Amino acid sequence: MKSSSPADRLRWLGLSLVMLLLDQATKYAASTYLAYGERRAVTEFFSWTHLHNTGAAFSFLADAGGWQRGFLIGVAIVISVMLLGWLWSGGTSKGQSIALSAILGGALGNLTDRLLRGHVVDFLDVHYAQYHWPAFNLADVWITTGAALLIWAHRKYGN
Repeated sequence: MKSSSPADRLRWLGLSLVMLLLDQATKYAASTYLAYGERRAVTEFFSWTHLHNTGAAFSFLADAGGWQRGFLIGVAIVISVMLLGWLWSGGTSKGQSIALSAILGGALGNLTDRLLRGHVVDFLDVHYAQYHWPAFNLADVWITTGAALLIWAHRKYGN
């Protein structure tokens, strides 16, 4: 079933907005209640932390000298416009629309950080013993979950 009515389109954009706002609220909380670099254990495998990432995923390009900020902002804008167009076209299934909304909400969350702060705030820390997965944030969760859902929806429904 395709989501093509204007109400459906607005619903998916609203979902992206909610994800953007949740992402920004949690980043604000991490920045407010944790000193930079601080870690607070929640469980033996999960901690809250407060870190900055000037690069892309897994800090790729973080030490590139500063040019990466403009590049990553440009990439995020292009991807966001493409996702908006895809969502607005209305030719997507419900699963695809949810996936695209999640990816868009995450992309806008990290784009907002880059524009306002010059870096992305990461605060979720998953670890085992001394091994840590790179810190991440809700925008990263939205993007990853959306991408996985998009692949699943494509395999199930085609398009």
